[in-house]
Amino acid sequence: QLQASGGGLVQAGGSLRLSCTASGSIFSINGMNWYRQAPGKQRELVAGITPGDSTNYADSVRGRFTVSRDNAKNTVYLQMNSLKPEDTAVYYCNAYIIPLSNIPRGSHYWGQGTQVTVSS
Repeated sequence: QLQASGGGLVQAGGSLRLSCTASGSIFSINGMNWYRQAPGKQRELVAGITPGDSTNYADSVRGRFTVSRDNAKNTVYLQMNSLKPEDTAVYYCNAYIIPLSNIPRGSHYWGQGTQVTVSS
């Protein structure tokens, strides 16, 4: 399972840090990603990171958001700076996990989502 936390209400220009931790009997975790979904819009990829720390970002957040991971803690982070009202959305973490019980087959897992609201 994936458990996300760290959302909240912040003024424009402020910062938030999201965390997402995978739990259970895990063999390995491949890519870890953050998505977001604003009301009336499709879910979009915000940032992703590989086990080797290669990263990718949506154009709308590049330079403001930083994704990182702690492989020892099975945790991915999203540091969000210079937040804008248009960043308001529910943020979801996603990871490709191979459980010990199903080696070598893995699946994509989703966290429950955490609300980020940026006021102008």
